[in-house]
Amino acid sequence: MKLYEDLKYRGLIKDVTSPDLKEKLNNGHMIFYIGADPTADSLHIGQLPTFLVVERLRRAGHKPIILVGGATGRVGDPRGTGEREKADIKVIESNFVKIEKQMKKLFGEDTLVVNNYDWFKNYNYIDFLRDVGKYVNVAYMINKDLVKRQMEVGISYAEFSYMLIQGYDFKYIHDNYGATLQFGGSDQWGNLTTGIELIRKLNNEEVYAFSVPLIVDSTGKKLGKSYGNALWLDENKTSSYEMYQYILNFEDIMMEDYLKKYTFLSKDEIEDIMEKHNKEPHLRIAQKRLAKEVIKFIHGEESYDRAIKITDALFNGNIKDLTESELKEALKGVPTQSINEDMNIVDMLVNTNILSSKREAREFITNGSISINGEKINDLNLLVNKEKALYNKYIVVRRGKKKYYLVIFE
Repeated sequence: MKLYEDLKYRGLIKDVTSPDLKEKLNNGHMIFYIGADPTADSLHIGQLPTFLVVERLRRAGHKPIILVGGATGRVGDPRGTGEREKADIKVIESNFVKIEKQMKKLFGEDTLVVNNYDWFKNYNYIDFLRDVGKYVNVAYMINKDLVKRQMEVGISYAEFSYMLIQGYDFKYIHDNYGATLQFGGSDQWGNLTTGIELIRKLNNEEVYAFSVPLIVDSTGKKLGKSYGNALWLDENKTSSYEMYQYILNFEDIMMEDYLKKYTFLSKDEIEDIMEKHNKEPHLRIAQKRLAKEVIKFIHGEESYDRAIKITDALFNGNIKDLTESELKEALKGVPTQSINEDMNIVDMLVNTNILSSKREAREFITNGSISINGEKINDLNLLVNKEKALYNKYIVVRRGKKKYYLVIFE
């Protein structure tokens, strides 16, 4: 498939501003840009499919520009649910540096990353109103979906003006870098088209835009940080093991859609994976392949192998095979307690709140439902000490089949 047809097959094009875009994407060499505001210090998995479109276009011969909005991040865009918190300037500046580094890691060190604060910081307000505000109709702005929705709960002039700022971004990047295409999430459609209107009115030129559908689960809920279920692309915030486990729990009903949007696998490969997955869904074939493709792209093969090693160790009880750093990664977020003295196994389980009573602890041990560092415990008189701890520090307790706890010797 050619590029445009491939994007349509994957469900990565929602709206387009012109039917001419199909020919230009398939046969042209366009300079394009996509923007992200540095409201966080990393992109998250809900944003990844849209940014993977950057790589899809780049591989087809188009040239990317990434705009990280140091100016727009200071204002905040309407989200249709209420006003955003005012962002701290120093945090925005720090986030810009981190996202710039992330973009270059994903798309190559030669990727051009720009900051719209550079052309807004000295822009006189009166001049901006004359140069930009004069050409954008208020009725046009009010009619945009997110603005219309947010007006129901109240919208500040700052967020209402966001559309003008992003619209001018397109004109600036067009005039100074030659960009003729912008794309972004479908919630940005009003902002995308504002830039096109400005260039048409002020330059008498046609440029293009398309939107990418937002990534949602089967209930229509977005995968994004605003909804409390963010999975960060920064490995220091979300480890490859955490990402692997998260993806492994994706719903079966969403897997074909996610394989199309999150991977570079061909149509034939996706159909083959789904055929095998649907025959034996309990094996999580589609989820495992999706996790592999995503982690290898954003973190590399070594990180993917590490995630698999940790997963296998926990599943098979081979905890002792993990390095100390792998052990910490595997147990990040599990309930953790400290002890400072040797302790009988029954007392330890109760004192660390793993079990609620000595009677319950004895029952679990007798039934073979307690493991320490991968070894099943049957001895009610077992003494837990540093000699039994991994790296003279860590006691990994598994209660039942899946519940893990970490006890640390201080």
